[in-house]
Amino acid sequence: MKRLPIATLSLALCFLSTHSQGQTAPSYQDQAKLHDIAKKVSAKRIEHDIRTLVGFGTRHTLSDTQSETQGIGAARRWIKGEFEAISKACNGCLEVYYQAETISGEPRIPNATEVVSVIAVQRGNHDPDRYVMMSGDIDSRVSDVMDTTSISPGANDNASGIAGTLEAARVLSQYQFSGSIVYAALAGEEQGLFGGKILAQQAQKDGWRIKAVLNNDMIGNIEGINGVINNTTARIFAEGTRQTETPEEARTRRFTGGEVDSPSRNLARYIDWMADRYIPNLDTMVIYRLDRFGRGGHHRPFNDLGYPGVRIMETNENYHRQHQDLRTENGIEYGDTIAGVNFAYAAKLTALNAVSLAGMAWAPSPPANVQIQGAVQPSTSLNWDALSAEQNPQLKGYKIYWRYTDAPQWQFSRYVGNVNKYTLENVVIDNYFFGVASVSKDGAESPVVFPGAAGAFGE
Repeated sequence: MKRLPIATLSLALCFLSTHSQGQTAPSYQDQAKLHDIAKKVSAKRIEHDIRTLVGFGTRHTLSDTQSETQGIGAARRWIKGEFEAISKACNGCLEVYYQAETISGEPRIPNATEVVSVIAVQRGNHDPDRYVMMSGDIDSRVSDVMDTTSISPGANDNASGIAGTLEAARVLSQYQFSGSIVYAALAGEEQGLFGGKILAQQAQKDGWRIKAVLNNDMIGNIEGINGVINNTTARIFAEGTRQTETPEEARTRRFTGGEVDSPSRNLARYIDWMADRYIPNLDTMVIYRLDRFGRGGHHRPFNDLGYPGVRIMETNENYHRQHQDLRTENGIEYGDTIAGVNFAYAAKLTALNAVSLAGMAWAPSPPANVQIQGAVQPSTSLNWDALSAEQNPQLKGYKIYWRYTDAPQWQFSRYVGNVNKYTLENVVIDNYFFGVASVSKDGAESPVVFPGAAGAFGE
């Protein structure tokens, strides 16, 4: 979300101090470790990984699986080897494995094909069944989505996302966390989001408590089709009302709100704040849409099952460099090549992912079963389930947030201690949206949870 000019911000603060009954802007305890994490992300390592992935010629889902140097098989073996090397460097801190399923009878996978993703899990020390995830896509394509042999570099789409995921694993594996972090190199995206579907369904079957999915799909281009060149902004796509909402939940939401406060939207607000606090010279645009207009990405299979998930990507796309045969026409170079990737920018967005994952994995779990009362009352009361001390030994307490209903980001906050209910005196429920975050002893916070089913992050 865009930062306001100083003059505009000053006027806004004056307005708020006059009209918000003594409320103050959100307080936040700076995390030195997150600054260190952001600085450790290396553009050179990201460049090396993108160049390596491009070197496999094509990474089409239906391409060669036997060659050691070309095709999807060679690419996924290399990715697995990189995760294993990262794990070796941290004394086996990652569980690295292939996740595969045979797909057939689909428009883009007509014949039986094994879709193979590479998954690496960094287990949390206290709450290992709570997960936050970063993902990228292994596969690439040219103009014809069924062309399995033509050179398809996929430098930005989506070697950049895979390289960012590998680099985040290198950096974050140097630390230990309370919750678990998943680094996912997903297959079959261009053929129908199959890698994400397989992982999301397996996670649900295994009872994973997924609190965040950060899908990185094209994080390296700064030169837009519209002529704009900009390396200071990024987009976070986040859907509103969750796909799994029941008719009864929809009826409740109609009267209590929550259309713009799904867990995915509040995850996006969390990442937006992380950009402001820890990533120099980066503004994020939180876009209230599942994805780009009429298009999709690998966060969607998780959203389909009700998990919080967003897409992080560049602001300025160049469609000449997406899904194109390598060629030159009318002086325009088409194709997704290395020339279209800005490695420093890819590192910047990787750092945003890394600090967001670390912040959530260090923080206590988001509060569960958040409820709100205050109709026809002068004050607003919230209550929530107390978090397990065994799973959240780092818990210090909870913080209530609220904002005007047309404000994009949380405007006010109050730390209320280690309680499971609190009343905001003389703050009228009808004038604001509210939420609750959990806070660790060193100040790490969870995303804000909007009350009711509309905003729930799960148990």
